[in-house]
Amino acid sequence: MAAEVAIGSPVESAVQSIDRPNLNEPKWDQTSYGGRAKHFFAVTNPLNLLLTGSQLNEAKRLVTLYKEGKVPANVTNEELWQAKYRYDSAFHPDTGDKMILIGRMSAQVPMNMTITGCMMTWYQTAPAVLLWQWINQSFNAVVNFTNRSGDAPLPTSLIAKSYVLATSGAVITAMGLNHLAHHAPPLVGRFVPFAAVAAANCINIPMMRQRELTSGIPVFDADNNRLGDSKAAAKSAITQVAVSRIIMAMPGMIIPPIVMNKLEQQGYWKKHPRLAAPIQIGLVGFMLIFATPLCCALFPQKSSISTSKLEPEIKAVIEARGKSMDKVYFNKGL
Repeated sequence: MAAEVAIGSPVESAVQSIDRPNLNEPKWDQTSYGGRAKHFFAVTNPLNLLLTGSQLNEAKRLVTLYKEGKVPANVTNEELWQAKYRYDSAFHPDTGDKMILIGRMSAQVPMNMTITGCMMTWYQTAPAVLLWQWINQSFNAVVNFTNRSGDAPLPTSLIAKSYVLATSGAVITAMGLNHLAHHAPPLVGRFVPFAAVAAANCINIPMMRQRELTSGIPVFDADNNRLGDSKAAAKSAITQVAVSRIIMAMPGMIIPPIVMNKLEQQGYWKKHPRLAAPIQIGLVGFMLIFATPLCCALFPQKSSISTSKLEPEIKAVIEARGKSMDKVYFNKGL
């Protein structure tokens, strides 16, 4: 095993003449959209799903040692960055727990391309709509739970209640929209899955993260000192995530229906209807490869809220510490 020495010690300095990176922050500047996009391209890369348990545990070990002020002397900075992004892709930023595999953002492309492609292929009958919307909203519930903000434990009863409310509300909304579209032109009918997903996201995300709305999420000062839990910050976080998810779904659920509507008017495609599903799944996957990181980057992961919007008790904590600040920070979730 490589010798572990404190960062900045004479031994570390002798081994590395360059400064160690700050693994507490992303590799790229998060004040710019481009920097956030690069960060999320690394975090949401589907290839992260192929990492073994031992690789992820080793990444966690290196990140933990770094945060403790120690580092293996023979590890390069690039290896540290690699460890950080492997860690970020699989472990929750607040709890440190390993996230459910299909709930990780790196699973968005393979999972969503399959589910969305099927939703847009089989959308013309009520049973098909019911089945695929239920599958989609169940998957979304897992993602929303996995990527919630905060570190407070959730009782199983609350998770079950949230799941039932989230999926039932979202599926009922989808079925209602499908019924309204029965007499619409075929192209309009193809957009029903997107309208349903957009409306359902506005139900599913708050339901699966309802504890944040009732109890608040942790907020911090610029030095990462915890100030308390804020419901106002929770509302801001959930709103940002809902907007990001809806925009994320747009390319894959708007462009393929237009393409498929054109293709199916041609004789070849009428003779080979079974090609519809794989083509739509492929189109959606291509869109999601770019839409997932680019839409996650719309808002900073470490978001902020004005102190004027905070609860009185948190304002009192800030005043008691004798600090003057215009805003506080929180993890918005994904």
